[in-house]
Amino acid sequence: MHPFFGDRCRFGRGAWLIVLPCVWLGVGAGQTSPLARISHQLLKNAEPMSSKGALMRASQSLTGETRRKQVEFLCSVDGVNDSAYYPPPESAGGWRVLDQPDAIRARGGMNPDELEALGAWLRASDNRSFAAVVIRHGHIVLEVERGNSSKTDARRVASVSKAVCATVLAIASERSRHGLTPRRMSFEDRAFDFIPWASPLSDARKSAITVRQLFNHTSGICPEATGAPNDGTWEYVLGLSGDARTARLAFDPGTACGYSTHALHHAALVCETVTGTPYDQFAIDALFRPLGIEHWWFQFAEGGERIGRHPTHGLGMPARDLARIAYCMLRGGKWGEKQIIPAWFVQQTGAPTHQVKSPELRWKLNPQVFSHGWELPARHDPATGRNGDGIPADARCKPGSGGQFIAFVPSLDLVVTRQTGSSGDWAYEEYLRRACAACR
Repeated sequence: MHPFFGDRCRFGRGAWLIVLPCVWLGVGAGQTSPLARISHQLLKNAEPMSSKGALMRASQSLTGETRRKQVEFLCSVDGVNDSAYYPPPESAGGWRVLDQPDAIRARGGMNPDELEALGAWLRASDNRSFAAVVIRHGHIVLEVERGNSSKTDARRVASVSKAVCATVLAIASERSRHGLTPRRMSFEDRAFDFIPWASPLSDARKSAITVRQLFNHTSGICPEATGAPNDGTWEYVLGLSGDARTARLAFDPGTACGYSTHALHHAALVCETVTGTPYDQFAIDALFRPLGIEHWWFQFAEGGERIGRHPTHGLGMPARDLARIAYCMLRGGKWGEKQIIPAWFVQQTGAPTHQVKSPELRWKLNPQVFSHGWELPARHDPATGRNGDGIPADARCKPGSGGQFIAFVPSLDLVVTRQTGSSGDWAYEEYLRRACAACR
């Protein structure tokens, strides 16, 4: 029992730093002081203050300059850029959310008017069902849903899964360095040394392809520019079905850039050999569950008797759970006290991972956009139809067909995601550009 507040005091640690100044600010102002009334009401109700939610709610009764000062004071106590914050799973409360303009401005460091405009832009950008989330300083500052739930809708995220796959393989590589997997693997190793199902190789040049080249689209494996379907049996994907587009490389490894979904399917098989565990299960155990991700879906491809059924890199995940992966990258690969994603991988995704300068084969993009599965949107050349203007140089993202998107910007402490489960073009860079512009 507290000697002054009695046995009804149930405030969390640090609450006195908030309540006592509020009491002090009300001294001498009489019963009409709004801050005194807030403090009195809080003490009367004795609501737990671990998240300062009661003070934030009570501050809504204030107006003008008084309200602004109260919100700014709360933020100064809590800390705006709380790098120690990691959200619990959605089933345990999930991401913290700011939905009041003053709090969005003070704690989220965002312009509420520009966020409102971004929400309107998202709704008008297409007719798809979607869920989109913008997170600043660990707070959701904008969440827009139309038909899809940002918490539970786990339909396919298209090529966003490429960034996830590369991230999972980085974890596998790091574990292998410490002798924690059946096989040791680095990104410089020959990829087909870990894909026994592809033997005999349909093209001798495949033996030179590195794991790194599977991620940055310089492997030569069936670029989308060939027009070949992205999905099929494993015999088809591995070039053993008689289809020349998958049997023969489009170019010598490392000499050109051709965006390739097939290459990432190969990476999923690399993971299985290195870890001794199917790609989906390793991703769940090594990345999803440690981050509190609760909803996912994996694509599988069938094979004949010799190859069998295996997961590809394709997956589905809600917008809020995608944000956990980007947020972990934003925090240098850490989640709480644990290093989940290797720090070296986070660092290396900030630059191109190849020396190719000729345009990508399908969309004629600047090839220097491509890193380890992630992309560098600020490097887009407007002449290619994709514009990186207004996007910080340290931004990393991965767009997926259908307006699906994951991004993080370290210099702005910003995470941006969108999930639709659909296909087709969309203004990916405009979404990120507008989110960045809303930062104060």
